[in-house]
Amino acid sequence: MKNKKVIFQDWGLLDYQQAWDRQEAVFAETLAEKSLNRTNGTDNPVTNYLIFVEHPHVYTLGKSGKPENLLLDEEGLKAKEAAYYKINRGGDITYHGPGQIVGYPILDLDNFFTDIHLYLRTLEEAVILTLADYGIKSGRYEGYTGVWLDADNDKARKICAMGVRCSRWVTMHGFAFNVNTDLNYFKNIVPCGIDDKDVTSLERELGYKPDIEEVRQKLKKHISNLFEMELC
Repeated sequence: MKNKKVIFQDWGLLDYQQAWDRQEAVFAETLAEKSLNRTNGTDNPVTNYLIFVEHPHVYTLGKSGKPENLLLDEEGLKAKEAAYYKINRGGDITYHGPGQIVGYPILDLDNFFTDIHLYLRTLEEAVILTLADYGIKSGRYEGYTGVWLDADNDKARKICAMGVRCSRWVTMHGFAFNVNTDLNYFKNIVPCGIDDKDVTSLERELGYKPDIEEVRQKLKKHISNLFEMELC
């Protein structure tokens, strides 16, 4: 039985390690529900989640990432008041910090569509539509994940990074959308392992600081519509 009901949670500003632990726990519970269904031969709905959060300054390195893409040593991290973690998502290194909307959908894709590429493109589309609400044209950069501006020329710059993990069609990790983010923190890494492209934010593109709660609501609506979710 397909279950498109999704529990929405906003975790506010939360330490990355705490959020990671909470996310891993929810992910494990969802996988356990799915396994129990298979063991018992039942078709009970598996719980789906959409989680929004902001993190204090932190750099995270995915499974395929190169440690040398972090340009700070331990002392440099302390000076920037930033943490650093190696994690189990796909992708290379990225930065999270205040003013950035981080989304962690924990979804059983059996309830939506079992296509990880379509899943990523759908998350990207939600960000693209949110940017369009502010009059900003964005799109995709061939060969890369995430959402980009001017992807077809030498001014290409990324505004939203993505990195997901999927097990038995249950997803975790997700996206990081730069809204009012301090972009100086990206100067301390080779973002996503790409050393010749810029990073931007909604604030930088608009020339003013947008209301991040308003952006959250627009993004949440687009995700809900595109996945045909029933948020609760």
